[in-house]
Parts: sequence; structure tokens; C-alpha cells
Amino acid sequence: MPKPITFGQFLRESRESKVAADRGFSLRKVAERVGIEPSYLSKIERDEQPPPGEGVIRQLAVELSEDPDVLLAMAGKVSSDLLAIIRSRPRLFADLIRQLKNLPDHAVLRLVREVRDGSW
Repeated sequence: MPKPITFGQFLRESRESKVAADRGFSLRKVAERVGIEPSYLSKIERDEQPPPGEGVIRQLAVELSEDPDVLLAMAGKVSSDLLAIIRSRPRLFADLIRQLKNLPDHAVLRLVREVRDGSW
């Protein structure tokens, strides 16, 4: 079984896939736009530093056109807005997530659509 990709590996692959077409995605330039040191970003990409905080991850997601929730999850974090929702009813949301974990994607998507569209 292949080892899952780490946050740093994913970040590096995402950035490097863009740098071939646009030099604006060099490590130095991305770090500059996000407001961190290039050496820090390099260490994150090499998994020598743990993932940064939510704010930096969100900025990286914007820079790299990635889904911030996916990057946060890969970093082992939950966005602050989702955390606030879970904290409002922790038992209910914990039970819901545990019940959903084994459902196929199409069933979860159907449930999400029904809740979103109010057809429940």
C-alpha cells in the first residue's frame, strides 16, 4: 500500500506544477506573496517543519488555486468556521460524521444536496 502524500509534498507538487508555466510560482515568490520566509516554505515543503497555521494555509491555497479545506485537512487541521459549528453541537456533529464515514461518496453528496436545497 503506497504511503499517503504529506502536506509538504502536496504543497511542493502543486507549486512546482505551476512554476513550469509561470516563474511567479517559484518558492521565493510564493513565500513573498504569502508573507513568510522562503527558507520556512522550503522546510514546510520538505516536511522539516510542521504545517503552518490556518491563515498561512489559506493564503497558500489562494496562491496555488487549491481548496483551503483540503489543504487544512492534509495539515491535520480544521478551519475555524467548521470548528465553531462543531463546538456548537459537538455530540451531534461527532455522531453525524461517524455515521457518514462509511457511506459512499454519492450517498454523502445526495445528503449534502438535500440539506443545501432544503428538500428534506
